[in-house]
Formats: sequence, structure tokens, C-alpha cells
Amino acid sequence: MSGLKCNTSLPVAMGFMLVGLPYSISLAAQWLYGWPNKPGYKKYMEALKPRRIYCLTRAVLETLKYLQYGRLYFQWKSWYKNDKNREHYEKGITFGRRGNKLDLYHPPNVDRSKDAPSPLVVFIYGGAWGSGDRSIYCLLARQMAEELSSTVICPDYFTYPKTNVLGMVQDIADCLIWARESGAKFHFDKDNIVLIGHSAGAHLCALTTLFLIDAREELFIEVSIQRDIMLAIRGIIGLSGVYNIMDHYEHEQKRAVEYVSTMHKAMNGVENFPYYSPTHLLKKFSQDKLSRVPPFALLHGTSDIIVPVESSMKLSELLTSLSIKVSLYLLPKVDHTEIVTDLMASDRRFYHPIYSCIKQEYKKLLGTC
Repeated sequence: MSGLKCNTSLPVAMGFMLVGLPYSISLAAQWLYGWPNKPGYKKYMEALKPRRIYCLTRAVLETLKYLQYGRLYFQWKSWYKNDKNREHYEKGITFGRRGNKLDLYHPPNVDRSKDAPSPLVVFIYGGAWGSGDRSIYCLLARQMAEELSSTVICPDYFTYPKTNVLGMVQDIADCLIWARESGAKFHFDKDNIVLIGHSAGAHLCALTTLFLIDAREELFIEVSIQRDIMLAIRGIIGLSGVYNIMDHYEHEQKRAVEYVSTMHKAMNGVENFPYYSPTHLLKKFSQDKLSRVPPFALLHGTSDIIVPVESSMKLSELLTSLSIKVSLYLLPKVDHTEIVTDLMASDRRFYHPIYSCIKQEYKKLLGTC
């Protein structure tokens, strides 16, 4: 009898592992984050397709690797809460029409009463247009201020479902207005600004810049102010960014995450993908507007499965074809998360290789090399 039980339980266990577990994980993810956008019962039929079940399960299980960042999580949590570190930065400065907050990090070993104002880095974090918080990037901003000898600001911005991508662009534009108005108070050079963004943040850096060049009415900012902001932006450094929304949507479809992803919701549907795609806007720009596009430096890890390396490669090819200055760095073995988490502490595996690229491009953008 014991042998029969063993022979019976093994197939049952295997069946659960191969069928029950994937279906449970996939259906739970779709229940939490969104069912397929199909009418009536068809959304459940689409949700139960074997390919979707197994691809989505794989995507969910891939997130378990974030557990390796547990130590880093407690490091930044502790650093941000420690009041002794307040000498390094200004916390919770209010800006913009929606009352967002930003943190400002001073470059160390700089006498603000004697030395010339430092250049300004505006770091825009990612989070799939649906999450993120400036406190998570306190260690990154602190290290970046030291490595680049610059003031670094890290703003929060409203994300989906509180707003759409246009609202996010407005928030980032508001942050740039604040920077233009606050240079003297915080001793940074308001005329030397570099935008650095990761993932969705890189997309928003590019999109905000192009909207400002295009003097978009929907930003609800005076044209003269938009022009002044653009004169101050020296360049954009994109880390594993999304630049063609339709291309990225097709990649999400391959991974079966397009319905649980925030992206299409934050963009107000597939029909608005061209409107929010930097690559699409660039192709429509006149020669005069193209001449005002600042240089780009694009960094992308070759092991990135969240945003394929082709995203940066295609933008680089497009910018080159339009005679816009661009540098492209393909970083071997770096994945989507490491390209930003490894900038938080000098003992991280890719800290020095990534910062080497950033520092080289940063100096070029500021014209100091």
C-alpha cells in the first residue's frame, strides 16, 4: 500500500507543479493587476491560455531575484531616516502645481560659501509609470553627487493611477522650473542641467525634453519659460530606457505581461502610444527643432530582459540619422535592476564600470573634457 501511495502522490505533485502552480500564480497576478482587455467572458478565455499562463508565471517568478537586494533595502532605509545625514542633503522641498516633494543632495567637499556653483543633475527614477519614491534613491543620489561633483535633485512625481504620462511630464517640467528659480538659494548652476533617468524615468526625461522643445500647450507653461529651460539642459543620460512605446508593448506581449503592466493604462490606451513615444516625436520634428535637441548618452545592460537592449540601440541609430549627438554603451552582463541599484554603493559589482561611462559622458555634456 505504501508503494501505491508513493506512486500516486508523485504524479499528483508533478501535476500541481506543472499545472496547478503556474495557473494559481498567473491568475492571482491578473486578478490583482488587471485582466486581459477583452469583452465579457473572452477576457477569462484569454487569461487561461496556456502560453499566457506559463509566460506570465515566469515573469512573476523572475521578480523573486529582487530578494537579493534585501541588504541594500535596509541600508537606504536606515540612511534616509538618520537625521545625522541631513548635513548632506535638503529633504522634502515642495515644488510644482501638485505640491510634489524633492530631495536635494549637495556635493561633498565643496565649500558652498566660496566655491563656484556646481552643475545640477536631475535624477528621474523609474517604476513602470506606476510606482516609485524618491527615498529609495537616497544612496544613489548621495553617491552621484560625490562622483560627479554636482548637486543632485531627486523629485517625486505623480504616477498611475493618480495621473497619466502627460501629468508625469508636467511634474518633471515643474521640477525644472523650480531648478531654474532656486539655483542661487541652493548654490547650484541653474544654467548647467543634465537629466539622468532610469527605465520609465529615462523615457520621461526624453519625452519632457521633446515636449519643451515643441512648446506644447498641454504643459500649461509659458513658451518663454519652456525656452529658457531648454537652454539650460546640457544633455540626457538614459539608463535602460524605453523610447518607442509600441516596440515595448510588443515586448510585453511576448512576456504576456501587457495587461498586468501599468504602461498602456498610463498612456491612456494603445492609440496614444505614438504621442508618448520619443522616437515618433523626433521623426516629426522640423530641422529647427532637431537642432535644439540636446546630446544623449544611452547606457543599457546586455542582460536586460525587462527592457531589451534594442530600445537604446534603435534610439541611438535614429539620433545618429538625424545628426543629433549620441553615445551608446552596451554593458555586458548588467540587467535592468543592476544598472541602477549598483550605483548606490561603491562595493556593488558594476558600480565602477557604470560610473566610468556616466562620468565620461557627463564631462562631455558639460564641456569639461
